[in-house]
Amino acid sequence: MDLRISSATAPLTGAGLTRRAAAPQNDANDVGFSGALKGALQSVSAAQNRAGDLQQEVQMENPSVSLEETMVAIQKAQIGFQATLHVRNRMVQAYTDIMNMQV
Repeated sequence: MDLRISSATAPLTGAGLTRRAAAPQNDANDVGFSGALKGALQSVSAAQNRAGDLQQEVQMENPSVSLEETMVAIQKAQIGFQATLHVRNRMVQAYTDIMNMQV
């Protein structure tokens, strides 16, 4: 589970910001917020699936899967889910704040 922000989604500075604001481009490398969010959700889902698979292998007493590896995978999946939940809560709060603004 890699939640680092890639260089494609890093904040824009200088003339690049003006150029993008004037004429948005749909490059394959331009991920944007929705692409970054989708990638993060897929990463969290993959971590949860891997933790579930490892947990099942430990329960079936597979000697090639260690309990320590399984516990680390479960904790990574849990942390990723909690981070995703916090992002969702912040987005809902921001949406609510915007909808309650007086115009």
